[in-house]
Amino acid sequence: MHTSINTTMALFFSAMRYTGICCLIFLLSNCSSEGVQRFQEVPTAFGRLNYVAVICDKDVWEGPIGDSIRFYYQAAYPILPQPEPIFDLRHVSIDDLRKEPVIRELRHFLVIANLGDETSPTARMIREDIGAEKIRSVQEGDGMGSHIVRNKWAKNQSLFYVYAFDEEKLLQNIVASADVVIKNIRQRDSKMIEATTFFNGENESIEAEVRTKMKVDMRIPEDFFIALNEADVMWLRRETPDVSANILLQRVPYTDRSQLSAENIKAIRDSIGRKYVSSSLPGTYMRINDVDLPCFVEVTTLNGDYALEARGIWDIVNDFMGGPFVSYLVYDPAKADLLFLDGFIHAPGKDKRELMQQIEFILQTAKY
Repeated sequence: MHTSINTTMALFFSAMRYTGICCLIFLLSNCSSEGVQRFQEVPTAFGRLNYVAVICDKDVWEGPIGDSIRFYYQAAYPILPQPEPIFDLRHVSIDDLRKEPVIRELRHFLVIANLGDETSPTARMIREDIGAEKIRSVQEGDGMGSHIVRNKWAKNQSLFYVYAFDEEKLLQNIVASADVVIKNIRQRDSKMIEATTFFNGENESIEAEVRTKMKVDMRIPEDFFIALNEADVMWLRRETPDVSANILLQRVPYTDRSQLSAENIKAIRDSIGRKYVSSSLPGTYMRINDVDLPCFVEVTTLNGDYALEARGIWDIVNDFMGGPFVSYLVYDPAKADLLFLDGFIHAPGKDKRELMQQIEFILQTAKY
């Protein structure tokens, strides 16, 4: 009796297992490759800082449109002793994307096409990604369009589409959209700059001293030290065998609006340089060198307040030293004085673009 029941139950569960395995095989065999891909983990985009892949047809890249792309996106980064571009560009064709799928995992893409060219593979990709309705709306308008697509092939990825329906309008659109695209890429890159700048953490003791002495909350990387701590001036430094990174802070009594001028921000910097910064040789001091390269001063905002930004190169009088700098002069209404912030680099024989981006990031964390 018991043997008969056990045998029946064993046969039942064996049949159920067989049925389940058959169902699983059936389901897997009927899954499309697209369905299976949905279960695969989406990769995270990678790529160097300031690196942009340009997707366009080969004839576009090698013609006037390619020249225009390079003119705006490889313009000189302001201002460095030796020219370095805003971005490092790499041309990529649709065929390259097929042959080297890993390219699809880069962080930033600039996608350029003339949609009036029915044979263009890049134009075909834009039409598919943007959609017929948006394309028709652009065509019925001024014939120029730009869109941002996020995470097409990877997480944390941006594709900037710039297109038109003839070559002349495409050239116009590249010019018209460049500032917005560059600003977006820089914003997306800021997380990488932050991670690199504060890789070893923050120096809380120096941050506390700056807060107490200068009445400024500012993030300072762990490997900086205080080189000078005078009554109204602080000088912070980081020294490695290859690079000297420097930050200057000064509070200046405010008298009137005329102090917020190009002449005054340059005068403040030169005053600190002459008094505090020199090389090991006697009779040396730091100054702005606006003879070899111009010093650009423009209006900006810092912490939401009206400010001046100065960019240029410095050198040491009576010695062979120099490098780039960026300065900010902002009116602090709560304390009724001016706050001067400056960052400068000495890195002979080294690229300086990323080094200056780190210094700028630190200065722009200032809250007062």
